[in-house]
Amino acid sequence: MAGENALRLLIFLEASTVAGAVKPVLEFAQEAAASQSGRTVNLTLVLFARAGRENNLTAFIRRQGIPLEVIAERHAFDTGVFPQLRSLVARVKPDIIWTNNTKSHFLVSLGGFHRDAEWVAFHHGYTKEAWRTRLYNELDRWSLPRAQRVVTVCNDFAKQLRRKGVSADRIRVLRNPIRLSPPLLEAESARLRTELGLNDVTVLLSIGRLSQEKGHADLLRAMQRLRATKDTKGRPHLVIVGDGPEGRNLQTLCFTLKLEDCVTFTGYQAEVRAYYAIADIFVLPSHSEGSPNVLLEAVAAGLPIVATAVGGLPEILTHEVNALLVPKQDIAQLADALARLLDDGVLRRRLAENGRELLTQHDPQTYFRKVMEIFEEAIGAPAAS
Repeated sequence: MAGENALRLLIFLEASTVAGAVKPVLEFAQEAAASQSGRTVNLTLVLFARAGRENNLTAFIRRQGIPLEVIAERHAFDTGVFPQLRSLVARVKPDIIWTNNTKSHFLVSLGGFHRDAEWVAFHHGYTKEAWRTRLYNELDRWSLPRAQRVVTVCNDFAKQLRRKGVSADRIRVLRNPIRLSPPLLEAESARLRTELGLNDVTVLLSIGRLSQEKGHADLLRAMQRLRATKDTKGRPHLVIVGDGPEGRNLQTLCFTLKLEDCVTFTGYQAEVRAYYAIADIFVLPSHSEGSPNVLLEAVAAGLPIVATAVGGLPEILTHEVNALLVPKQDIAQLADALARLLDDGVLRRRLAENGRELLTQHDPQTYFRKVMEIFEEAIGAPAAS
């Protein structure tokens, strides 16, 4: 889309699947393409790939017809990306550079690209993974104070950013959007239940990356405790969707706790709607969270929720109103909350119905409008140091 008044965006993503920080960007792109008012948006997505190899995400973006650039890298901390980035910035001439992860924050700051365009960094929290990821996380202390604006997903993360040296007047809090999907055909969910052997059980569902901060080990231990509860109605079966560095450890723990017959690990699933459709309760046992997509997806699917009261979750959810909130790493309270929902159908329905009111606060059109306001604000603000 051409036009002298077009806002040119260069958006950096660090992922290989449609998940996490990628989803809000794709929602923004969809709204930008559909918008009939305000400033025209020309956006280009940028992905990093070893030797420029394609992956599930690059294929998805190309199918959507979104302009895409792939930066080839040979290994971690490959300085060969800088000439590619300089060439790309010179060619696109962005008004705004939008970064979504610590690596891109660092590259934009070190390469001085924030001097070529206004830089708006989106902060989604941290994971406990490889040493290089933890190093990039620490480099945020150096990178993010140079951004014109830093957008994060909850007030708890905003406090963390201030401790990292980001000026409070540059921080904006904006929670993730959710787009309602059309209802799934009953036959599809019935087929999945049969495939997984779950026709006569109550399904507890947890979806997310299998890394330490997601708390799946706590959930397995709560499941062991729950299984020993004599007065719990139904036969609860836990389905864990996702993959990650803790996958093998979690499966070993499952075996050690003798839970193989009541826990299913599905691995990564590109399409998860059917899993929400077969679930009776959604569980989010994280040690740290911001504005998780899976939480909003579970609410949209009409599921009652048990979650830990961490990060941005208490800013979205209200205990006893639209969810049951428990302290993080408290296995006993997590098990008790699950048992309570399993035993109380009225409570399950009430929490699910109240949860739907949250969706109006997370619609993609509002998200698009607020991001555009932040961009215009950044363009009109004094230059960052």
